[in-house]
Amino acid sequence: MHISEPIQQHPGGATMPGIGDWTPDMIRDEVNALKHKPGALLPILHAVQNRIGYIPEGAVGIIAEALQQTRAEVHGVISFYHHFRTRPVGSNVIHVCRAEACQSMGGRALEAHIKTRLGVDYHGTTADNEFTLEPVYCLGNCACAPSIRVNDDIHGRMTPQKFDRLADRLTTATLDIR
Repeated sequence: MHISEPIQQHPGGATMPGIGDWTPDMIRDEVNALKHKPGALLPILHAVQNRIGYIPEGAVGIIAEALQQTRAEVHGVISFYHHFRTRPVGSNVIHVCRAEACQSMGGRALEAHIKTRLGVDYHGTTADNEFTLEPVYCLGNCACAPSIRVNDDIHGRMTPQKFDRLADRLTTATLDIR
């Protein structure tokens, strides 16, 4: 037996069969569950992203029609909030703090190391879909700078060596069971 696609865990915790898998019915389910709420657009966008891992372009029209808004209005909200993604992300989302406290404690060198180690720039996802790299401008962990967040976990006093060990622990491998 060859297992080629492991079950992937969305950074928010929802198990998905494969990042990026979605259907229009999935979007409609989320919209129908929340469209009656005041200011329903944001809860709907959060629900879609939590379920799928991002907000697919095809979902914009479905959401707009259900809320009697234009596609531009929905897209405007998605693009305004940095939290929302319009592309699939890796199994692990790494946020590197770029605030002054982290920069003053070696954050720029750490940032360069992480980019080199992963082979991607900000907003990029590694070829194996293991990691997506994102900038963030404060993690509220200034006393333990430099800091990164991996999914929901903050790691302070990060060094290139500690990052390499963390990345090795987080990297999954395809199993070949015979």
